[in-house]
Amino acid sequence: MDMTIRVLIADDQQMVRTGFRMIVDSQPDMEVVGEAADGAEAVALTRRLRPDVCLFDIRMPKMDGLEATRLVAGPDVADPPRVVIVTTFDMDEYVYGALRGGAVGFLLKDSGPALLVEAVRAAANGGSLVSPSITVRLLERLARPPAAPAPPREQPTDRELDVVRLVARGRTNEEIAAELFVSLSTVKTHLGSVMHKLGARNRVEVAAWAWESGLMT
Repeated sequence: MDMTIRVLIADDQQMVRTGFRMIVDSQPDMEVVGEAADGAEAVALTRRLRPDVCLFDIRMPKMDGLEATRLVAGPDVADPPRVVIVTTFDMDEYVYGALRGGAVGFLLKDSGPALLVEAVRAAANGGSLVSPSITVRLLERLARPPAAPAPPREQPTDRELDVVRLVARGRTNEEIAAELFVSLSTVKTHLGSVMHKLGARNRVEVAAWAWESGLMT
């Protein structure tokens, strides 16, 4: 039997939580194990219930979603849950903090049930779903980070940089393979190599590096 994906929802609006709960609970392979109305409660519940995936709003009372993300999924946390940030478009300046805080996905509140389910599944399976519109529009308008990104451990090859640019434009592995006329496994190999060289944990961080380092300008 397949494991059920255990989901925690944190949002200060009851209506949003109820809507998300209905969507998640309607899936045969998912269940909502807890709801939090503020960031502090979100952290406490995450630590107690140990969900697989957390859906965190950014603007919450007591503690915002970014701080909550850092506390439950930051670089120092052992065996962190997968956090998907649920946001609206006036939140651009927060993206950088969320990426650094350990979030693996971004979702717009109005992106609809199908994408919400897809994001939860992608997160649970170790991937990350950042809808292309978010990757491109948010990262393009990203506030400049306070410091330049750390230099890569090893410089990516030209071909790897081609892959990085397409990741930063929100392309899927399948789309990258088609665009570069290579196999899917080649794309995955390049991506794995790039992540190692950049010290990136997922494609969201690869995309962030591309924008921060000026590769996209």
